[in-house]
Amino acid sequence: MGLIEAAGREWIERHVDEALAEDLGRQGDITSLATVPSGLHGRAELIARQEGVLAGIDWAVECGRRADPPAEWKFFLREGDRVDAGGVIAEVTGPLRGILISERPALNGLAHLSGIATVASRAAELVRGTKAKVYDTRKTHPGWRLAEKYAVRTGGAENHRLGLHDAFLIKENHIRAAGGVAEALRAAKSWRRSEKGAEGAAIEIEVTNLDELREALREGPDQVLLDNFSLEELREAVAFTAGRCALEASGGITLENLADVAATGVDRISLGALTHSARPLDLSLLVRETSDG
Repeated sequence: MGLIEAAGREWIERHVDEALAEDLGRQGDITSLATVPSGLHGRAELIARQEGVLAGIDWAVECGRRADPPAEWKFFLREGDRVDAGGVIAEVTGPLRGILISERPALNGLAHLSGIATVASRAAELVRGTKAKVYDTRKTHPGWRLAEKYAVRTGGAENHRLGLHDAFLIKENHIRAAGGVAEALRAAKSWRRSEKGAEGAAIEIEVTNLDELREALREGPDQVLLDNFSLEELREAVAFTAGRCALEASGGITLENLADVAATGVDRISLGALTHSARPLDLSLLVRETSDG
């Protein structure tokens, strides 16, 4: 599956058009208009400046296709492939003005999604050998959630709920509003039974200590999120739960302590940094040849 299938063609076309429009404004690429002859064609190479995982090919291709004049982005690797520092990822050909117009919007999206895929790949590797899987969160950039969650999957990590609509996650404010842990869980179960289409929505509740965990388990949730538990508390929670529901560790987790958290025996680890803190992959586009069209 590529980005178009994951986020939808309408999404990618709209966002590419917006990216091009904010770059070009009313006057267009005035530097290229002044310095690049209209009939000049070119060939450029997309080079990785660091190792990583490639994600977002469809974005770059669409940036070239929707530029005016259009440029062709031809990739030598596939989605999810590892890239080496110094490696040539793609070749871009066509009118040189089109190559330069599509360059920055294409690289912005491609580098961003590849950065997420790279972090997700690293996280998945760190928990290998344990039963834990790494999940993303809703801490995504507005309008880019489907694309960013796609990049997470491309890197080998898992998607948590897509939004507020497809799973219950009862957090501190919900618990306070409902009157307690047990009351919140009962309310969610009742609502799930009564609402058409909600039958398959998992019910997860956030707890902050072992006492709340014990109270939650009596109500039979599908999953419990252990918020900011220490490693020792996580181990105690795993032992006490004894497989009655899935346990998810969250809060204060980084790539540096991820393996230790996974070793406690939890089933899931949610990591907001997959999407909100991933550094873009360092990419450069260099023109190698020019010719008269």
